[in-house]
Amino acid sequence: MPSLQHIRRRIGSVKNTQKITKAMKLVAGAKLRRAQDRIFAARPYAQKMVELLHDLGASEEQSPHGPPRTNVQRDMHPLLTRREERKAGVVVITADRGLCGSFNANVIRRSVDVIKEKQRRGVEVHLILVGRKARDFFRKRPYSLRKAWVGIFDKLNFSHAAEISQEIQKAFLEKEFDVCDLVFTEFRSAASQRVVVERLLPIGEMKPEDGASTSHLYEPSDDEIFERLLPKYVEVQVFRALLESAASEQGARMMAMDSATRNAKDMIHKLTQVYNKTRQATITTELMDIIGGAEALK
Repeated sequence: MPSLQHIRRRIGSVKNTQKITKAMKLVAGAKLRRAQDRIFAARPYAQKMVELLHDLGASEEQSPHGPPRTNVQRDMHPLLTRREERKAGVVVITADRGLCGSFNANVIRRSVDVIKEKQRRGVEVHLILVGRKARDFFRKRPYSLRKAWVGIFDKLNFSHAAEISQEIQKAFLEKEFDVCDLVFTEFRSAASQRVVVERLLPIGEMKPEDGASTSHLYEPSDDEIFERLLPKYVEVQVFRALLESAASEQGARMMAMDSATRNAKDMIHKLTQVYNKTRQATITTELMDIIGGAEALK
């Protein structure tokens, strides 16, 4: 039977842990709200950029101020070029820290599945990693690592996405990659996140949505705007994936810390019961010893 002092120490230790997990839950909740605000602020910009690219990509109308518009989709911008998939880049986005449930494990597991599926088809895979957990996992295994970024989520901004995007575009344009896929966690709510795999390069076909108008006049030319927007589009997609991953991480951590706090409460309750039973048994034993001694003196 454990001693009363040992049980008291365990109760105190669990209470201290409970305070930590509760504080981490509150911090994660505050960070989650900020991350959600950033996602909601970025979505209209990203959506309008997609609409503009689709409009420009399918534009074939006569311009009143110059020669007829060329269909830049047919001209095949380098970022739109489709090649046989012999070399593939996979961008894996995880967190820098743990204590967020199965968040990192789910991304890594899905990434390994994607890599193995490509390797079975004879595709050479190169990894671009974002997050300390992804870097620590893959660098200990026989995978080709091109570059890794760690410690960017504490001060995440668009410049990080631009730097990562430029590395990806450079590899694609130099034909080091034939395709590039993003593996990240899509944020739905604090209690729901989903690991997704999205094709980043080559960019999909640009065509206007049903009912969308393409009768706009652009300055400078359509082709020039289209050429400048395509690299920016890749940067925005990478930035969106980083924001989604950051929000998902905080949501997963908040739920994990909430569960840990509730588990600590249950453990404290059980340990308190054990403490009371042990104390009662100790008192009963002492009383029996006193009664037995008194009987022996008679």
